[in-house]
Amino acid sequence: MRVDLLTKEYPPEIYGGAGVHVEELVKALRAVPAGPQVQVRCFGAERTEPDATAYPEPGTLAGANAALRTLGVDLAMADGAAGADLVHSHTWYANLAGHLASLLHGVPHVVTAHSLEPLRPWKAEQLGGGYRVSSWAERTAFEAAAAVVAVSAGMRADILRSYPALDPERVHVVHNGIDAARWERVEGRDLVRANGVDPDRPSVVFVGRITRQKGLPHLLRAAAQLPPEVQLVLCAGAPDTPEIAAEVAGLVQELQRTREGVVWLQRHLSRAELLEHLSQATVFVCPSVYEPLGIVNLEAMACGAAVVGTATGGIPEVVDDGVTGWLVPIEQVTDGTGAPVDPDRFVADLAATLTRAVSDPDRARAFGAAGRTRAVERFSWDAIAERTLEVYRSVL
Repeated sequence: MRVDLLTKEYPPEIYGGAGVHVEELVKALRAVPAGPQVQVRCFGAERTEPDATAYPEPGTLAGANAALRTLGVDLAMADGAAGADLVHSHTWYANLAGHLASLLHGVPHVVTAHSLEPLRPWKAEQLGGGYRVSSWAERTAFEAAAAVVAVSAGMRADILRSYPALDPERVHVVHNGIDAARWERVEGRDLVRANGVDPDRPSVVFVGRITRQKGLPHLLRAAAQLPPEVQLVLCAGAPDTPEIAAEVAGLVQELQRTREGVVWLQRHLSRAELLEHLSQATVFVCPSVYEPLGIVNLEAMACGAAVVGTATGGIPEVVDDGVTGWLVPIEQVTDGTGAPVDPDRFVADLAATLTRAVSDPDRARAFGAAGRTRAVERFSWDAIAERTLEVYRSVL
């Protein structure tokens, strides 16, 4: 079969977990013996990779709302999918391309849900009225799709709650994965030192974009309560909006005035740098208020880092509480933002859990070793590719 995989992100233009998923899934599908022919259709600059076609934004939409520019790319991608036996789209950016290709060419459309627009209402800050457009595109594609793939059981529940018109039998769970050969513990410390971190002191490491769902402001408030010798390492950039950027910058500056060892790396870090920071971390933290699965947790676990994560979304399916890390309880409002009902309580619980983790480095190392084992055994891309092929076969 020929599968056209439709995505905004594809190497070298990757900035989030969905892009990592697409990159690894394509490699794994292409490695299956007698597997499908995979054509990639993505946004952005021309790619040199065979069977990968990129589509720029139409010049006639220059200056238009970002959502409209996205739909302009989707139209070209849908046209390009002629000849495919099946189209598979990732994120709302490409969902409408998959939906239109399905209608135009008479082929099944499979959607993978990496996040849901109804559960990210803060995007209205970023897109304005375009958020209503992106929400419409996602709903239209999901409700018409031959199959919807959720990256966790928690995400599946969110999908069915957000889109009750969907037949539950059409919604399948296929977890995100990890390439354990690319993500593994390293002993080097030079890059960590060059970035201003002392590998001989305990550290809490965060990696992620500056967006509401990642919970970074909660972490910064919790960090003020950590023992004074603990370093906070923030590998955080690409803010969604000027407002969240200003809020985070203000909290970092306030924290740096009251304690040492607050390191904020705002640039894009190389994988070699990330490997060192994750390998040398006493604990990795994922304070998200919305996280369908969290590939970054798998990357940290594969590097042997214990994880402190919020008990929300798909995180409890990755982090085994008391075995590979610690889960922080959270009671969340039901307006779609995922915000904690009692922010002060969540911050206090997060601070207490992080303090417990960094205060017992032997236990943290044991949790990290167990996390590596869990990542390798439970989240391999070979298994995920086969499970994805089962979904394809079910709709063909």
